Amino acid sequence: MRDALVDLVLGSCCVGCGRAGRLLCGGCRAGLPHRGRSCPPTPCPAGLAAPWCAAEYADTVRRMVLAHKERACHGLARPLGELLAVAVEAAAGPGPRPGPVVLVPVPSHPTVVRTRGHDPLLRLTRAAAVTLRRRGVAAAVRPLLRAHARPRDQAGLDAVARAANLRDAFAVRPAAGLAAGLASGPAVGGPLLVVDDVLTTGATAREAQRALERAGVPVDAVAVVAATTRRLPPGHLRSRHDVDDRVPWTVAEV
Repeated sequence: MRDALVDLVLGSCCVGCGRAGRLLCGGCRAGLPHRGRSCPPTPCPAGLAAPWCAAEYADTVRRMVLAHKERACHGLARPLGELLAVAVEAAAGPGPRPGPVVLVPVPSHPTVVRTRGHDPLLRLTRAAAVTLRRRGVAAAVRPLLRAHARPRDQAGLDAVARAANLRDAFAVRPAAGLAAGLASGPAVGGPLLVVDDVLTTGATAREAQRALERAGVPVDAVAVVAATTRRLPPGHLRSRHDVDDRVPWTVAEV
């Protein structure tokens, strides 16, 4: 009855099962993963820090990511943040730490952020940090990176081509003087993680990692909400929602 009333007022329904009411019903939320797992892509980019995820990029989790990202369903930021927190805890490992876990979100191109009207990854990264702190894990969000290059259309590119296409796509923000301190500052000391919503080939995370390491900031691991397991044949044209979205879409990509 409560969910039906919410649906009548807000016109919403569960992205997982379609039930009227909340964006994510209690049953679907309870069914989300609670343990992180290692998720290295195949092939794995050379030098990629160990990647960890909470779920496979499929079914309810995939619909959550897309609804939050493409339809600005902000109510999904918290459950998505909880999933990212699961991956972060697995990546950071157990035991006491000398400092907070530092989360560095992979940035989207400014044009993408303007088109969407929001920055979905930054929002769910902040939600993940809140969840971690509630669980007694010190966490800090540091948006140290910016997307300063505009790669060409990624649709249909294999892992090698995607890596080449993303080369030098990210850089440490000029005003982020904190970057140098992250490597040796006395208030840090905890693991530094590159975080994203979805890991496909690992090319995006690897390039973000490369930009940080060029600035002298070591990356300990990568944490994502979900990772793909599907392996498409070379030359296969991916759908719009299966390619990297760090650059604006063109008609050819739809």
